[in-house]
Amino acid sequence: MAGTGSGDRITTIDDRKFAARRTRQPDKTSPDDDLNRSIIDMLQRDGRMAFSEIAQQLGVSEGTIRNRVSGMKRAGMLEIVAIVDPVVAAYKTAAMLGLKVAPGHSPQTVAERLAVSPDVVYILWVSGRFDLLIEVVTNDRDSFLDFLETDIHSQPDIAGSETMTGLKNFKNQFLLKRNWS
Repeated sequence: MAGTGSGDRITTIDDRKFAARRTRQPDKTSPDDDLNRSIIDMLQRDGRMAFSEIAQQLGVSEGTIRNRVSGMKRAGMLEIVAIVDPVVAAYKTAAMLGLKVAPGHSPQTVAERLAVSPDVVYILWVSGRFDLLIEVVTNDRDSFLDFLETDIHSQPDIAGSETMTGLKNFKNQFLLKRNWS
């Protein structure tokens, strides 16, 4: 056996090689990994881009891209979804609601209650004058009014609400704000 030089611990050469190999390997699910940043950047521009095309542009194998994407998905770092602009998709009503949670209730429990509604597409716990900011998208005005009456105004866990309907969308960007380049 070969010593480590510290005098109090003895390891084999194989142990040292394994340790060195383990420390040299980057975390393949890390957002700080250059290859992952490049993959994410390309998928943000086109979530349907073929792994073969990404691999070719980045100079790596298609299997490497597949493995990296799978690893990032498993780690909860990456989710590939379609994002629809409600106006273009012909939904008739889209609104943001600022909600003030009633005393004795928590924003989390209100959010969990509202999250089951298919009309609620976004829930954010915020600071400031509201506790929750939610986005509601319905097929027509009557469905929206029904949602407000049933899920907001008649609920004891909501102390107050403010409904803000969109007039014009100037930007709809669901990308990470971090500069990946």
